Amino acid sequence: MNSNTTFRNLRNIGVIAHVDAGKTTTTERILFYTGENHRIGEVHDGATTMDFDPQERARGITIHSAATTVHWRGTQVNLIDTPGHIDFNVEVRRSLRVLDGAVVVFDGVAGVEPQTETNWRLADDYRVPRIAFVNKLDRTGADFQRVVSMMQERLGARALPLQLPIGAEGEFRGVVDLLTLRALVWDRDDASAPPRVADIPPELLTAAQDARARLVEAIVERDDALLDAWLRGEQPSVDALRAGLRAATVAGELAPVLAGSAFRNRGVEPLLDAVVDYVPRPGEAPGAVGTHAPRDGLSALAFKLTADDHGTMVFVRVYAGTLKRGDTVWNASTGQAERVSRLYEIHADRRVERESLAAGDIAGLVGLKDVLTGHTLAAHKGAPVLESIAVPEAVIDVAIEPRSQDGAAALAKGLGVLVREDPSLRLRQDADSGQTLLSGMGELQLEVAVEKLRSRFGVDVAVGRPQVAYRETITAPAELRHVHKKQSGGPGQFAELTLRLAPLPRGEGLRFASTVVGGAIPREFIPAVEAGIRRAAQAGPLAGHPLVDFEATLVDGSAHVRDSSALAFELAAATALREAALKAAPVVLEPVMAVEVITPAESLGDVIGDLLRRRGQVQGQDARGNAVVVTAHVPLERMFGYIGQLRALSSGRAQFTMQLSHYAEVPARVAMAA
Repeated sequence: MNSNTTFRNLRNIGVIAHVDAGKTTTTERILFYTGENHRIGEVHDGATTMDFDPQERARGITIHSAATTVHWRGTQVNLIDTPGHIDFNVEVRRSLRVLDGAVVVFDGVAGVEPQTETNWRLADDYRVPRIAFVNKLDRTGADFQRVVSMMQERLGARALPLQLPIGAEGEFRGVVDLLTLRALVWDRDDASAPPRVADIPPELLTAAQDARARLVEAIVERDDALLDAWLRGEQPSVDALRAGLRAATVAGELAPVLAGSAFRNRGVEPLLDAVVDYVPRPGEAPGAVGTHAPRDGLSALAFKLTADDHGTMVFVRVYAGTLKRGDTVWNASTGQAERVSRLYEIHADRRVERESLAAGDIAGLVGLKDVLTGHTLAAHKGAPVLESIAVPEAVIDVAIEPRSQDGAAALAKGLGVLVREDPSLRLRQDADSGQTLLSGMGELQLEVAVEKLRSRFGVDVAVGRPQVAYRETITAPAELRHVHKKQSGGPGQFAELTLRLAPLPRGEGLRFASTVVGGAIPREFIPAVEAGIRRAAQAGPLAGHPLVDFEATLVDGSAHVRDSSALAFELAAATALREAALKAAPVVLEPVMAVEVITPAESLGDVIGDLLRRRGQVQGQDARGNAVVVTAHVPLERMFGYIGQLRALSSGRAQFTMQLSHYAEVPARVAMAA
């Protein structure tokens, strides 16, 4: 990669999937075929390039998104391998925010799984074009057409097969390329052997011709020139079809689908060809920038931080302008100047120093001191701020403390680093117990964080049992007038205000508004009112859980010419919120998880009965081979230790996944215990 890289030969892609769909295995094959690696690393051996963290290798899963750079057919591909486990979903979010396209890997047996669906919706939100790779077609029960149908039904995707598999399950040996109507056959599992180009097997010829007709129709109906020619009976050329498919994919109208088995080294080269042919160049996709990157001058988004003994590295995507080593940049999000001491091209855990970066580049910067995930870097003051990165809700807490007083400083330092690196981790003090609470998206994420404290920072920590991260909200409007008055010698404190509260829909957070007119409250005190409200909302009126999903409106008030101050109005607002919330019919909210259980049919009744005992609501059942998939909504409070019970009910054969669905009002008997 060099600073003269043009949009024409650069692709920024992510590889996303549900856990165990074969995402990291696919990425390792990409590294091998592009010449980045001379040997293939396997997940089960703990020897992959992209899962280089010791915890990733020990657990056999991806925890951190890892970036690398490869080249294929004269095109540079910046690639980010993302985690599949829901606990590390923030890694997917921040990667999708800066990428121009994605390869979504599907398990050929399981099809569309919960985390795949979540990631697909995130890609919709960020308007990231996708190509799909149906993997593991060599496995028993794999069904390419079924997975395509699931994509269309569950994801609402216009999934368009570009290939048909040749052979099924253990006999899977190749694919039919529908554009060229030729077969690509891998005679051996040897990754160094290229596919053999052959005629389509006679038994597949009719199906391939029918599938090609559907492919051509889907492409030409999105291109007026191609459609006119096609309606006149002309057959579009392969190049014209590729160009039309590329335009439709870039626009997000179609999702090309390819077939393969990464573990057996089948289908990876055509996947790389599809990345070059159909994934957009930087600046080409509809959601590439998000908001207002300037036409000239630097504009870059910080999307990830990592810290080690050498300092903090900030990963950035450059949207406009150039960035050179030694440049001073402006953090448009904080209003501070920062100096970039070094630039690095990233190859998983290796770094290659760079002199400069250009628009489209993804790289690591060293030297920035106060930059966080989602901050915008620019060339000058007053530059526009790019759209930031949404952070998922924390749903689980653990109390954490050093086992000895000597470890307090190291613990504070370690926790500070972890929450800077991962914005989905939250840190707060429990108002009643004074304990330090670490919050996250799931038990696995918190386990990993605790292990990092031990291995990276040498802190021996004591960890409390996981607790549900409850919330509180209001269910009725309320209005309250409050006067804060204090006189104890010297200048007094005076603030009068009227505060109106109103409930908001779930997930809306906290909104503040002011309708004060005529200077009843001086303008400079209004921010202090908002600050007091936000501070008081950290502990709700019922049980001290954060107060969410309401609007606080400052309606009226008055100030004293000498005794009023920002502090007085902040204190008045905090007290007013606490008192008004008590009048607004407050309730406790709990996280409700979307749970998917895959169970043998003979255990179905026991599994459903157990979910109902956990206050679950079954949403549906679906056959998947000789197993049954049960979907349900279950309060997180009832899901601790579920895997042990599920294994007991199914003789160890069932498995489950869960992710946050929504927050719901807690039944009164549970709220009393919360």
